[in-house]
Amino acid sequence: MLEQEVKELIIEVLQLEDITPEDIDSDAPLFVEGLGLDSIDALELGVALQKRYGISLSAEAAETKQHFASVKALAALVENNRKK
Repeated sequence: MLEQEVKELIIEVLQLEDITPEDIDSDAPLFVEGLGLDSIDALELGVALQKRYGISLSAEAAETKQHFASVKALAALVENNRKK
């Protein structure tokens, strides 16, 4: 399942050693609340998404913030944009 893959990517890239994919709620916010990620985490995650799935994100684009809202939103982004 793609959401599981995204959770594993988040844990791997951000080195969240005390968190398992099961600990991450797909609908929970990734920033501030929920996982409590910050802008540096977003940058690292964006680079990882580009490397793994070929997705290019603009930090300035308004929709980028929406894509990073939750695991579910990131999974939808990957599904809609990954290079076949």
